[in-house]
Amino acid sequence: MKAVILAAGKGTRMGPLTENRPKVMLPIANRPILEHIIVAMKAAGIREFFIVVGYLKEKIIGHFKDGSALGVRIEYIEQQAQKGTADAIGVAANSVQERFLVTNGDVLAGISDIRKIVNARGDVILAAKKVASPQEYGILYVKGKKVEKLVEKPRESTSDLANAGIYVFEPSIFDAINNTAPSPRGEYEITDSIQAMIDSGKKVSYSPLEKWHDIGFPWHVLEANEIMLKSGEDIQWEIRGEVEHYATLQGNVAAGKGTIIRNGAYITGPVIIGNNCDIGPNCYIRPGTSIGNDVRIGNAVEVKNSIVMDGTHIGHLSYVGDSIIGEKCNFGAGTKVANLRHDGRTVIVELGGRKFDSKRKKLGVIMGDNVHTGINSMFNVGSAVAGGAYIDPGEFVRGNFPAKKVLSGKNEKCCEIKK
Repeated sequence: MKAVILAAGKGTRMGPLTENRPKVMLPIANRPILEHIIVAMKAAGIREFFIVVGYLKEKIIGHFKDGSALGVRIEYIEQQAQKGTADAIGVAANSVQERFLVTNGDVLAGISDIRKIVNARGDVILAAKKVASPQEYGILYVKGKKVEKLVEKPRESTSDLANAGIYVFEPSIFDAINNTAPSPRGEYEITDSIQAMIDSGKKVSYSPLEKWHDIGFPWHVLEANEIMLKSGEDIQWEIRGEVEHYATLQGNVAAGKGTIIRNGAYITGPVIIGNNCDIGPNCYIRPGTSIGNDVRIGNAVEVKNSIVMDGTHIGHLSYVGDSIIGEKCNFGAGTKVANLRHDGRTVIVELGGRKFDSKRKKLGVIMGDNVHTGINSMFNVGSAVAGGAYIDPGEFVRGNFPAKKVLSGKNEKCCEIKK
């Protein structure tokens, strides 16, 4: 069976994290989300993939190329404009002529779950998962294994069975897509196409999932990273770099080639560290942390349950907790990230002009690429910092922080030299 992976979107609810990369290229345990999906599907027996690309497609194509590095075959189909999931699947009409699997590029499922949906019978098979908040998902109303109705984000629901974003289709789905009208928000929804097939008498059934991670917001990336590190799936817990004599490593720790872990560093796994990193001396890296390639963690730095992307330097005497830090950021000495509200409530985050409840009591900063912080700068819980921002020494950041241009000296009074 061939698989079509929908990876054309930007992921606007990811805030600054997708300014320079598609959502599917966000790292979990130092590998892109999309790579985890392909590896799991390969283990389930799928070897041929069509990836529907659009936003910053070169990032995806440049990383995966023809798929040979992963032992699979990958071809790319471009969705010129993002007009909904039905449209995204429809662009694959000339590429697949037999029964095929479709998955959103932001959902992770277990290998055994993928095998079950592939082997299920019906004109359409939907993967489904029971959820605590049905109003946040497309909901399936079922009778036995038969799906009778799909309702997108109902205000009230008698069903808690969510559409998990993984499907198996017969080629007849393309006829249904061609006859699908745009939704009230102007997009062509695959759920409308499936409902049309239900109404026409086609056999539409569902396959329940045991493992499922729907990555819709930045904190979901953190959660998936933590779960992936704890499970240890597809992670080789090897130290390929150098560990100095007085460094301490406990639990599962992986470190790449060219990495040095200096004396006094204390690392409690599960922790994964990439290639060519410089860690310590005398730093503390706590469980649930993924550190990319070419990262510098300085003296007396503490990092806890966070993702630190490639090329970032975290200067001495800094603290980072429950955060996602983009590529090539530079933390001035003493930069501190708050990750716990004093009132014990869950952290609220503003993304794209809307406020969302993360439902987490611990959440630090969501930071784009190429951010520079001054010494002793501070970040409040749930802050979102745009890529390229410059934080002044001692500045306190809360809520959304926009990008700043480098001071030019022309219009900045603080840069003038008085004679």
